Amino acid sequence: MHFLPENIDNYVVNHSQQEPKILQELSRETWQKVLNPRMLSGAFQGRILSIISKLIQPKTVLEIGTYTGYSALCLVEGLSSEGKIITIDKNEELETLQNKYFTKSGYRNQIEQYVGNALEIIPKIDAKFDLVFIDADKSNYINYFHLIIDKMNSGGIILSDNVLWSGKVVEELNPKDKDTKVLLEYNKLLNEDSRIETVLLPIRDGLTISRVK
Repeated sequence: MHFLPENIDNYVVNHSQQEPKILQELSRETWQKVLNPRMLSGAFQGRILSIISKLIQPKTVLEIGTYTGYSALCLVEGLSSEGKIITIDKNEELETLQNKYFTKSGYRNQIEQYVGNALEIIPKIDAKFDLVFIDADKSNYINYFHLIIDKMNSGGIILSDNVLWSGKVVEELNPKDKDTKVLLEYNKLLNEDSRIETVLLPIRDGLTISRVK
């Protein structure tokens, strides 16, 4: 869902950095072979992830929700020379495709993959994070936040995707819609938690930037 008029949205995209060729290839293969290809971050948002990472130059990045690896390859562009990105996804069937492009990118040695339940994996990771990207099951966003907040370095950034949820966050809530209910609570949490300062950007499906104090 686009929250800007289509002609303005097109202008914004056309006057922003274009995605690298490898990401064009990954996007194309995802659309050809994988279910729910709309889960891709996409070219415009991918460039936003890339430039945020380049501004931070993080040593350690955590990504919750790898999918086919597109956003991981955007975030890895800004890593410090000895940095690493830890990425977690529950779908083991996507691991081969992820590895294909991680290897092709030249960043293979800086990417650590985990397959399984992020709620179980994160507590076992012995690291402090400079940048975290949350883009997995919406019903666990609050749980993910509570798991990572004490693992963040001061000045670290938490990025949360899909926080506008196709506009459902401003519509009458369906009592059976657990994802929207959790996102409403999550957005409130990010706005009110004294440990962070937050800006919600109406980019694509909503992207929140939270800075840890």
